[in-house]
Amino acid sequence: MKKTLYLMRHGQTLFNVRKKIQGFCDAPLTELGIYQAQVAGDYFKKNGITFGAAYSSTSERACDTLELITDMPYTRLKGLKEWNFGTFEGESEDLNPPLPYGDFFAGFGGEREMDFRARLVETMESIMSQEDHDAVLAVSHGAACAQFARHWEANSKTGPIKGLKNCCILKFEYENGHFTLVDFMNHDFAKV
Repeated sequence: MKKTLYLMRHGQTLFNVRKKIQGFCDAPLTELGIYQAQVAGDYFKKNGITFGAAYSSTSERACDTLELITDMPYTRLKGLKEWNFGTFEGESEDLNPPLPYGDFFAGFGGEREMDFRARLVETMESIMSQEDHDAVLAVSHGAACAQFARHWEANSKTGPIKGLKNCCILKFEYENGHFTLVDFMNHDFAKV
């Protein structure tokens, strides 16, 4: 049976505005971030999309985003957390190496890329393999969403994704242990 996973990035944070590397550290949502989450919530309501279960990274920015989208109970999971960037956390984004990052951050106390990706895949598979999880909302982070999508890129119906803005929504179908990206939505907040 096909199930649906709506994987989202959290709303804009103070660190996003200040161009700081977040990772495991956290920053509060900005006014725009709150608005972005409300727009995402409206998108789900207008399209009649309801969830049997909801999950969030343990980071406050992800929990706050989810709580603005729905008032349903949800589960916080460390497996949905952002990439651990080690000693680069809280530093300026201009210190990031060129993409792809690979294992760069592991040399500074962070996670290896494939360990990070495996954590996300294992977490999502565990969520979606539950019997009563036909439609699931999971709020996570930019690099987390990108790495998860990259893992399943061969199955993607949308092609490679780029430019995952705050509160973007990645819609995956899950069947027989495989995820297929079937839609990718970046809301346009440029005029706000």
